[in-house]
Amino acid sequence: MLRHSLFLLIATLAAPLAAQETRVAEDGHVPPPATIDEAAWLIGDWVGTGIEGAPTAETWLPPTGGTMVGLFAQESPKGGLMFTEHMYLLEEEGSLALKLKHFNADLTGWEEKDDMVRFPLISIEPCAAYFSALTYRCDGENGLLVAVRMKSEGDEVEELVFRLARREQAARAEPTP
Repeated sequence: MLRHSLFLLIATLAAPLAAQETRVAEDGHVPPPATIDEAAWLIGDWVGTGIEGAPTAETWLPPTGGTMVGLFAQESPKGGLMFTEHMYLLEEEGSLALKLKHFNADLTGWEEKDDMVRFPLISIEPCAAYFSALTYRCDGENGLLVAVRMKSEGDEVEELVFRLARREQAARAEPTP
């Protein structure tokens, strides 16, 4: 009984840590050595749920000249397109960085013309890439977990987690009418 209670206490205390998927680079962080080939496991089409449980999709193309191009599309909970992201995962100064721009459904940009959001690499593993405030990692055999740390209204920080599956795997899992 004591062992069971101790396990529950540890599991309860560890749960917030386990739920934290993103990491944040400290001031002066130097990104580790990495090449675009180490992120090739991302190539392909991914679908799943995103904001408020609405459908989401992400696609990564094979590398061209040290850069992988990606597209993310988030549907609104009421249907229709909420926003998209145009992404570059690229080799930069011997490491990797992810750069992106957001677009509303009418294709107006969130960032200024020459600005973008930039995520420097913190660490990379065979099936995970941890950027500052952004995580991509395998989630089971054919799954992908994407987590991003965002500031919401005021100074409150929120972590959004997206669970995706390869499109062909997700299609096989859906029942046929």
